[in-house]
Amino acid sequence: MSDRAQQLRLIEALLFAAAEPIGEEALIRYLGDAADVRVLLQELAEAFAGRGVNLVRLAGGWAFRTAPDLAGKLRIERPVARKLSRAAVETLAVIAYHQPVTRAEIEQIRGVALGKGTIDALLEAGWVRPKGRRAGPGRPLLWVTTPGFLVHFGLGSLNELPGLDELRAAGLLDLDPLTLLERTGENNAEQEALARP
Repeated sequence: MSDRAQQLRLIEALLFAAAEPIGEEALIRYLGDAADVRVLLQELAEAFAGRGVNLVRLAGGWAFRTAPDLAGKLRIERPVARKLSRAAVETLAVIAYHQPVTRAEIEQIRGVALGKGTIDALLEAGWVRPKGRRAGPGRPLLWVTTPGFLVHFGLGSLNELPGLDELRAAGLLDLDPLTLLERTGENNAEQEALARP
């Protein structure tokens, strides 16, 4: 067996055994610096392209996932501990699109105070985490999304989050740009100028 075939087998075994996506740096530790991991991953992804599982890039790493066309036939019903509240979903969206963001900034963007358990529910789900503190009065915690957020929502990186046009096209957002700016507070100076007599 050639060295290349052995390297492909090793990458396949590592990815199959991993519970979370594996980054290229971790694979290099197993294969050595001489191996062209990127080319090997691409070759492996092409080899699995028409199969029941595909090699995909998720959260900055690589993982095997069920082929999208088979996912509907493989759904397993399992009890969900609890659904996220609307406030938690909105908070998650604010963190995802504006990170790193403080609690006060989340409240300003949403226009309402955060309930006690809102961020706790997102922490419990493994989708957000604190990342340092903002330099300023009170040194508030900064909140960011986790790699678990990317994996759960099938995103390779935050750059794959849908934009305003995509959200509107999907019917998830029916606000015009002016209304959106007013709701997010990004246009405060202009709003104040318009409100003056």
